[in-house]
Amino acid sequence: MAAPASESMSGDDGKAFDIVAHGHKDVVQAIAFNAYGDRCATGSVDGNMRVFNRYKDGSWRMCDNWGAHGGEILELQWLPPTVYPNLLASLGIEGRFKLWAEDPSAAPGRRFSSRGANGKAAFESRSGRHPYRSFSIKHDEATRHTYFALLAADGHLSVHESEEPETIADYMKIDDFPACPKPNRGEETCFKVQFDPNPEPCYTALRAGVPTDALGLVVAGLDTVRVFRTRDTITSSFGAATRAREFYLAVEITGHKGLVRDVAWAPGNYRGYDMIATACQDGFVRVFRVDTPFSNEDGKTWSTADVTGAGKHNENQHSSRSGRARTLSQAHSGIRAEIDKSGTHGERTSTGQPGQITHTVKELSKLDIHHSPVWRVGFDDDGQILGSVGDDGKLICYRQTPDGTWAKSSQLGMMKTRMAMP
Repeated sequence: MAAPASESMSGDDGKAFDIVAHGHKDVVQAIAFNAYGDRCATGSVDGNMRVFNRYKDGSWRMCDNWGAHGGEILELQWLPPTVYPNLLASLGIEGRFKLWAEDPSAAPGRRFSSRGANGKAAFESRSGRHPYRSFSIKHDEATRHTYFALLAADGHLSVHESEEPETIADYMKIDDFPACPKPNRGEETCFKVQFDPNPEPCYTALRAGVPTDALGLVVAGLDTVRVFRTRDTITSSFGAATRAREFYLAVEITGHKGLVRDVAWAPGNYRGYDMIATACQDGFVRVFRVDTPFSNEDGKTWSTADVTGAGKHNENQHSSRSGRARTLSQAHSGIRAEIDKSGTHGERTSTGQPGQITHTVKELSKLDIHHSPVWRVGFDDDGQILGSVGDDGKLICYRQTPDGTWAKSSQLGMMKTRMAMP
């Protein structure tokens, strides 16, 4: 058992926090907690990763330490604890995306790295064109399928899905398209991608026609921020109709005067709309509201059957069987589907095709509390608190006011002081 790696510090108000001696020999660039908050993964500039567990006495102790990448680790993310075994994803500066599976029966120090200092990933992917610069993972608890999105340095986005529930070795590509502008040679760049963390779209989006299993993505590249959703398509291959998903540009968020360093999609879309926050190099934290307008004359009610379309599906189930031949004859071929995705459809702009739902965006708040470039932004698990970190070294927390805007609620800063000698 490793020695305790943390010490408890308390202020005048009696509230305690932990200072963890991470033990890395270089700067820690990435950090991620699991859903329960009792496991923490850190990634260093030297390519090493460490996992810490929190014990009942409140102390943090190292569980494993291994060389994961050949250089700086950019991002880390835990998969939900409901997935067995525990999975940890990482992305290195060399552009390799890796999934690490824990072996619960292994001794401490070899849980993720069965080969000691250099671990072997359960799954690995890299782009043949440009290195990956950001990733995001979403796990569907209903279908037990896992999705991950990989954003490359040329603005190209590829989305993959596990072929079998909880499969960690076999993934298939469901879409691949340019999501943001390609940077010029020598230009400073920054890329971020994040899935919609909510289990399904908000109820107003469902009424507007967004499928219950639709995927949502927010992509930030350079000074551009775009929101994508999926629509259902049907292609025909050798006479058999196949259901597929295709991303389309739902809305583009403008107004940034510098590089967008980070982006966050708020959980808890029970409000009836989605919220997205951005951290920009121009010193502002911006919060946007994304709506899906619908008509009150659409003939629907707020019943579950009308909103999700379940009632219509049940009513037309028998008729759909009788009209199966007609549906197959109208299905596009695989070649036609690829042609539709290329050319003018290469960037997936909304062209009014079936399944493309209109989205609108409104800026709720433009916050300049940091007075310096902002690097990170994120919501809590309920979407009630927004946090940001900038060049000033302070963590600023915001809350939403009754009028819908966001305002500063608290501030946390680290100070180095000398203890007075008795």
